Amino acid sequence: MMGDMNNLGSMMAAVMFVWAMFQQLFPDEFRRDVARYVNKFISYVSPYIEITFHEYQGDSRFERSKAFIAIERYLSENSSNKAKRLKANVIKDCESIVLSMDDYQEVTDEFKGVKIWWTSSKKIPKQQPFFSYRADEEKRYYKLTCKRKDREIITEFYLKHVLDEGKAIAVKTRQRKLYTNSKSDNGYSFKKKIWSHIIFEHPSTFDTLAMDPKKKKEILNDLITFSKSKDYYKKVGKSWKRGYLLYGPPGTGKSSMIAAMANFLEYDIYDLELTSVKDNTDLRKLLIDTTSKSIIVIEDIDCSLDLTGQRKEKKDESKDAEKDPIQKKAEEEKAKEKKGSEVTLSGLLNFIDGLWSACGSERLIVFTTNFVEKLDPALIRRGRMDKHIELSYCRFEAFKVLAKNYLDIESHDLFATIEQLLGETNMTPADVAENLMPKSSEENADVCLSNLIKSLEDTKEEARLKAIEDARIKAEEEASKKSEQKGENVQASDAKLANGEQKKVDEDGHKIQLSDAKENGVTVS
Repeated sequence: MMGDMNNLGSMMAAVMFVWAMFQQLFPDEFRRDVARYVNKFISYVSPYIEITFHEYQGDSRFERSKAFIAIERYLSENSSNKAKRLKANVIKDCESIVLSMDDYQEVTDEFKGVKIWWTSSKKIPKQQPFFSYRADEEKRYYKLTCKRKDREIITEFYLKHVLDEGKAIAVKTRQRKLYTNSKSDNGYSFKKKIWSHIIFEHPSTFDTLAMDPKKKKEILNDLITFSKSKDYYKKVGKSWKRGYLLYGPPGTGKSSMIAAMANFLEYDIYDLELTSVKDNTDLRKLLIDTTSKSIIVIEDIDCSLDLTGQRKEKKDESKDAEKDPIQKKAEEEKAKEKKGSEVTLSGLLNFIDGLWSACGSERLIVFTTNFVEKLDPALIRRGRMDKHIELSYCRFEAFKVLAKNYLDIESHDLFATIEQLLGETNMTPADVAENLMPKSSEENADVCLSNLIKSLEDTKEEARLKAIEDARIKAEEEASKKSEQKGENVQASDAKLANGEQKKVDEDGHKIQLSDAKENGVTVS
């Protein structure tokens, strides 16, 4: 036994020595040719065939292969108990552990009496130079091996079975997610995930939204129509996406509206932070890496980047051209560091409805803003932001929804007073809800409604005093302007009078000079 082991060790050492010498003595091209012919010979005599499924499609490294994802789910569900080494993940709010195949593991599967071997593997890239900050990512793949005589069953039936099972498992185990983009200081490398996520568990629904029921029904009908219009969008030649602009004062429910839309349609949410995106190229990568059945959200877009003044800046380019090139370059670098993100209005417009926006389907793009008048008209025109939804101050219809949700009442003696005050006062739904929420177990509906009435009266009085103060300040400014204008008129009049008197003095002096000249017998022409 020991002799056999020694012989095997000697043989392996000899093979390794020969292989090392082969690599040293022969150039890369020759070794590749030898490897190619060896592989051809093995594939010719081998009774097996292999099919490889790479994680990413082609060389773009942008979009994960749907086949790879489906196979991953299928093997995790059906073959994880056969692998010797597993990866363990714990799903939030779930006590059980989800197991899947680790790298370099092999499992077997059986379909209609045919035996199939699955291998999970990855291709590790060559070591990058120390000065290269963007190394290639490890390329993962699954390899299917079967007997050559079973090729037709595998290609025509088994692979379809695996993909269908993978999709069914995805539907059964799907948990909606809330994504946010990672900061791209030097661009997104393949090793760095550009989106990170948590499980989306926001409780907001259209039933809990404080808004007019007619407006709510209109929005619901719009969402339902969109979700069922795949063939219609294809017929009219448009990408299957729709833009929503939510605008209004802070606290009017814009974020709650987005959560309600996601819960109603069962979509994921991608919360895009533009200030963390390096440039338009990285913005495009983020778009490509989003999935269908999702809502892409840019909140407070008027504050995210300076997208309103970019067109005006172009007017000063002629002045910049006159500057010293070195000074101009230094100023550009300084402005770039200060600005952080180089995403432009043009890049954002292409993100919304350019050619790259068609890379996915069944997506909503939602912008929110407190100041819609600050946005560039090109950004919010129809066709980009198809539906504009104003979320304004709380009125009586919206209050009744809040009263039902917070106090479980649909009518009360104080409702008439509240209706009158809401018609005369601007208070956001968030502030109304805060007053309706009981602060202790002793506070009932009467107390909460009384608190709301007091808050509305205080807000109304504050608004009245502010209006008086604003009117006083405006009157003082107008009086100051009139006083300044009157002073300017007096100064102009005094200057005119002084000029007239000086002219008269000059004329009198000239006459005296002429008279003196005549008396002395001097002829003046």
